[in-house]
Amino acid sequence: MSQNIHPTAVIEDGAQLGSDVSIGPYCVVGPHASLGDNVTLKAHVVIDGHTAIGEGTTIYSFASIGSAPQDLKYRGEPSELIIGKNNTIREHVTINPGTESGGMKTIIGDNCLLMVGAHVAHDCILGNNVIMANNATLGGHVSVGDHALLGGLSAVHQFVRIGAFAVIGGLSGIADDVIPYGRAKGEKAYLSGLNLVGLERANFSKEQIRKLQKAFNQLFDSADGNFSQRLEAVSSEYADDPAIMEIIRFADEENKFGLCQPRKKAA
Repeated sequence: MSQNIHPTAVIEDGAQLGSDVSIGPYCVVGPHASLGDNVTLKAHVVIDGHTAIGEGTTIYSFASIGSAPQDLKYRGEPSELIIGKNNTIREHVTINPGTESGGMKTIIGDNCLLMVGAHVAHDCILGNNVIMANNATLGGHVSVGDHALLGGLSAVHQFVRIGAFAVIGGLSGIADDVIPYGRAKGEKAYLSGLNLVGLERANFSKEQIRKLQKAFNQLFDSADGNFSQRLEAVSSEYADDPAIMEIIRFADEENKFGLCQPRKKAA
């Protein structure tokens, strides 16, 4: 087992280290932490709590990973933080483990990029390939789908859902669920359309994007019936389209908050 551990680093008894781990100056790795193969900790990183970090992940200076949740209901229960493979976690990022009321786990998938100062609160679940730009913040119990992108200084209210491939504009305040493939922005965020750039980058065909746009217009821009009726109509018309049905299922699930909606058009 090859390891590169700086002499000033503190590795507490009980910590588990994989092969080819690199731990820089003045890092602290707690007794319940587990680092997979090829994990790199730059200088002054703190890994606390029952935290597992997947192979190939790099964590930059002054990140605080796995410290106690910022939740007044937390009573020291041995909740977990599980971070997947090949993630990049930049300077001053903070990530908290779960709580008893939220299933005891905070989970981050693979290949995510958390930029400087991003915060992931207790009981959040992030999919794969998620990007959080500088100082983006998630309240507790937030779920973020695969390939979602959260702009700098955006803030997501607790229990809100962000769908796969959604994009959140910088400086946005998100207090309602954002559909998969949706684009939301604004201090009191509204749904401003589809994430067309993200769809193109993900190699969605022009025909697929046109169908998604048509379904979006039927759901949010049509005056035919109420939203539930439009949801049923779109579900029936596009039953064979997986991407559109992902939006339908997301919109149909019960949650604490409603869906982020487009701005109402002026009369």
